[in-house]
Amino acid sequence: MTYPIPKPREKSRWLNLSQGSLPLALARYLPHKRLKVVLTQDAEQALRLQTAWLFFRPHDTAVFLPDWETLPYERFSPHQDLVSERLSALWQIKSGAADVLFVPVATAMQKLPPVPFLAGRTFWLKTGQTLDIGRLKTDLVDAGYNHVSHVVAAGEFAVRGGIVDLFPMGSEMPYRIDLFDDEIDSIKTFDTETQRTISPVSEIRLLPAHEFPTDSEAQKIFRSRFREEVDGNPNDAAVYKAVSNGHFGAGVEYYLPLFFENELETLFDYIGEDALFVSLGDVHAEANRFWSDVKSRYAMAQGDETYPPLLPQHLYLSADVFAGRLKNYGQVLPDVSGKEHTLPDLAVNRQSDEPLQALKDFQTAFEGRILLCAESLGRRETMLGFLQQNGLKAKSVSDWQGFLSAHESLMITVAPLAYGFKLEDQNIAVITESDLYQYVARSRKHHRKKHAAVSDGLLRDLAEINIGDPVVHEEHGIGRYMGLVTMDLGGETNEMMLLEYAGEAQLYVPVSQLHLISRYSGQAHENVALHKLGSGAWNKAKRKAAEKARDTAAELLNLYAQRAAQSGHKFEINELDYQAFADGFGYEETEDQAAAIAAVIKDLTQAKPMDRLVCGDVGFGKTEVALRAAFVAVMGGKQVAVLAPTTLLVEQHAQNFADRFADFPVKVASLSRFNNSKATKAALEGMADGTVDIVIGTHKLVQDDIKFKNLGLVIIDEEHRFGVRQKEQLKLLRANVDILTMTATPIPRTLSMALEGLRDFSLITTAPSRRLAVKTFVKPFSEGSVREAVLRELKRGGQVFFLHNEVDTIENMRERLETLLPEARIGVAHGQLRERELEQVMRDFLQQRFNVLLCSTIIETGIDIPNANTIIINRADKFGLAQLHQLRGRVGRSHHQAYAYLLTPEYITKDAEKRLDAIAAADELGAGFTLAMQDLEIRGAGEILGEGQSGEMIQVGFTLYTEMLKQAVRDLKKGRQPDLDAPLGITTEIKLHSPALLPENYCPDIHERLVLYKRLAVCETVQQINAIHEELVDRFGLPEQPVKTLIESHHLRLAAKELGIDAIDATSEAVTVTFGKHHQIDPTEIILLIQTDKKYRLAGADKLKFTAQMEDVEMRIKTVKSVLKTLKERVVAK
Repeated sequence: MTYPIPKPREKSRWLNLSQGSLPLALARYLPHKRLKVVLTQDAEQALRLQTAWLFFRPHDTAVFLPDWETLPYERFSPHQDLVSERLSALWQIKSGAADVLFVPVATAMQKLPPVPFLAGRTFWLKTGQTLDIGRLKTDLVDAGYNHVSHVVAAGEFAVRGGIVDLFPMGSEMPYRIDLFDDEIDSIKTFDTETQRTISPVSEIRLLPAHEFPTDSEAQKIFRSRFREEVDGNPNDAAVYKAVSNGHFGAGVEYYLPLFFENELETLFDYIGEDALFVSLGDVHAEANRFWSDVKSRYAMAQGDETYPPLLPQHLYLSADVFAGRLKNYGQVLPDVSGKEHTLPDLAVNRQSDEPLQALKDFQTAFEGRILLCAESLGRRETMLGFLQQNGLKAKSVSDWQGFLSAHESLMITVAPLAYGFKLEDQNIAVITESDLYQYVARSRKHHRKKHAAVSDGLLRDLAEINIGDPVVHEEHGIGRYMGLVTMDLGGETNEMMLLEYAGEAQLYVPVSQLHLISRYSGQAHENVALHKLGSGAWNKAKRKAAEKARDTAAELLNLYAQRAAQSGHKFEINELDYQAFADGFGYEETEDQAAAIAAVIKDLTQAKPMDRLVCGDVGFGKTEVALRAAFVAVMGGKQVAVLAPTTLLVEQHAQNFADRFADFPVKVASLSRFNNSKATKAALEGMADGTVDIVIGTHKLVQDDIKFKNLGLVIIDEEHRFGVRQKEQLKLLRANVDILTMTATPIPRTLSMALEGLRDFSLITTAPSRRLAVKTFVKPFSEGSVREAVLRELKRGGQVFFLHNEVDTIENMRERLETLLPEARIGVAHGQLRERELEQVMRDFLQQRFNVLLCSTIIETGIDIPNANTIIINRADKFGLAQLHQLRGRVGRSHHQAYAYLLTPEYITKDAEKRLDAIAAADELGAGFTLAMQDLEIRGAGEILGEGQSGEMIQVGFTLYTEMLKQAVRDLKKGRQPDLDAPLGITTEIKLHSPALLPENYCPDIHERLVLYKRLAVCETVQQINAIHEELVDRFGLPEQPVKTLIESHHLRLAAKELGIDAIDATSEAVTVTFGKHHQIDPTEIILLIQTDKKYRLAGADKLKFTAQMEDVEMRIKTVKSVLKTLKERVVAK
């Protein structure tokens, strides 16, 4: 085959290629020295070719230019990560670092900021260079960076003393720059989650934070250009006012040309003149389609005075201009419809005795060598095992070059190729995983940040505290937090937390005692009764709560002891079958999902019954966890019952299970109102005689008349929809059955159980890649906002849920919507329709016969409609948190930006307002868990064992109650009677008469200080204290004396606790040690000590005094350490 290289302004066709051989031909035959630009039809194709190119030519810089992923003239800004990737790509193209660029046609038509802007605003930082922090701050702010206290996303920076944290655009990681005077001493990457440094680098490149300048000069230019270009009064335009005040709000990107005096430039200006283009598919048709799309969006955006749109030709190249500019370059036009490179059908047939027959036949017929491509290392191992079982030997090879230079006839490697091909003339064939296994190829990996662990969230309860919030002090009861104050107590400056009690009594709590403080959560904050200091009321309440906790704990332990004592069924796993089943999953698992699956399978293969709660946000792939568990159970010869709250969901699960189990000898039945009586009867009989393996149904499954032959696993989906009663009934079923519960918003009771460690708990918080969080708006109902919301969605070809939860007035609402939105096709769904009708409506909606579905909450647990990306909830103030979150999760299941509008009447209750605030605030993905924690606070946890609601809990607050419960459970487990009056954790008081605190200039953020104090106060080992010490040095620089004293006093606290010492007081003359009633000291030894060493003497019944001259605090710490050491060696009761 010849692959001619076109001269400028010429075109050459490359014939007879196939989808698979195209990337190889491009990588091989395009000239290596010039920049190649590959125009694709869409972003997916571009990404696919980029990964393939890197497989064939791993040393090239292959760049993908992403789109903004917003619609033209939309009032949303592109995602910060996308802007960062775009700037990085443009920089690489301009600086000549890029070898090949992959770009979709629509993205290539968009105009770009002028080249000098990018070049002039990019600067470098290297170690050893001098740096003026003040200058750097102003430069960064001018470049559009945000000054924050914690750096978590690209385009942010923070300054603490001589440390600058910086997350440059276009960078994977943020950097911590350490200054020595004004010289850069070191630059290290750090982790945004833990804020700890990782590894050093020598220089970093700083790109601007936006594709437009944000300094005052740019604002001037913007104002004058705006007046030139836009008719009407500029002061009516919100965007004009915002930019004049230095706010660059959402959607300001569509005013890009106004930030520059000269015209915008285009991609063609960045790539220079001698680039070579490769045009895939019909580029001009795609350009025309996009251009007409832009024009219609422009027409739609007109008439909006607050955001007047600019003419399309200011922002985009028109199709004709684009074609004209493209003409000047040489173009390769590959044709991918050729047959000769295409592989025959090689699909694995799992049903037959020889699953790999097709592959073997191909291998015999084909003269050359074959390379198999697996998606990942794990998949490679599985495939090797599978090939070996079926008598094929494949040798592993690390990369493409390795394959070309080897001689074996069948080899296997890890490569993300999408299509295979064969080249007869060169005697090589490449077969990908998707050629062998005919299911969806996995998507390209996006590395997502891991989420911090759950337990941390509980420690952070002080991080969100505001002045005036109620807190619980274990000794004194409920008071209000009034801030941190610094007090000077006889030469010792300490930070104190100020609490206010009834009658305006004030209580100062030293920060070393912060573990006694927890946030009060139980009922609404406004009407909490504060306790009186020094009255017995609090102790009474506490004692009652402790009794309650003891009884609850005893009951719980009883239940759980029964379950633990019963041995459950121990399932065996056949690896190959399991793997074959797992392959049916069309996506790659996210980290958390894989962890949850592993945990569930581990539980199943152990002898004790499983009781696991999988809490994952809506659409994060909990169903897959259930499918895998069901598979293991059924293959182990047991039956599986799946409970779902609504008939629609049962239907969807049944469909899912049937599809995935199609290749296996497994019978799936469903029980719901959709079935006729005959089908139901058959299912019931099948369950009783064991012919049905998996049954899926609503809570009908828990009725008394239902018999299972051999039930092994119960899966409860959307657990929060089942009442306490039904759950209790399930518990009876299940003393020795494995249970797997799944929910997006665990209702408080299960949440508190899981946190108390009574049930196992898996959290899935990583979103599948390419999912954006749902944008949430809370606003009063108005016809204008409804119309705008619906039209925005219909314009991009999507569908809308309109939720109206009153069946009586739903028809009136329909009429209102029909007059308001003549262009929409409206369907109605609610629970009073007959089953068949309801099902029909839902199916029609799924097939896009309607584009607006007016419905009641029947959709709350429903089928996936990936094309519906806007939900409008009328009267949102009437819903609970879990429900709102669940409803919001109906949208945003594809990678389009989804929107949720919560519409309210003018007046709503306090609680409703709080709920709406909480849901609007928790708009990142994976917020279900956080919301449940907040729900716990708004509603209280509910009695752990069942229907009795606990008043005691409201008396002492949720956190303290769970603490007591944990303590009681621990005691009972050890067989001790819980001591009701024992304080939970009073620690040794250490007085060193010298400041022990985190100074304001060392750690400026007050919440940060609170969290650190609390973390130090709860440390129980020397290692934990050291870890925090290291973190302090790492994050805030070398500690000053007060910080060192703080750390040391915690070390002393641990040492003293071991000896049962209540207090240590070290002045400049003496150290006084006070022993508590549980001390470990032998009195005779003390007398001996006093006789032998004159420096020791008794001062009262339980105090020991040691005299010494200790001027500075370091001496004091040393002396106290040596006294404790002496005491430990000599006087501890043996």
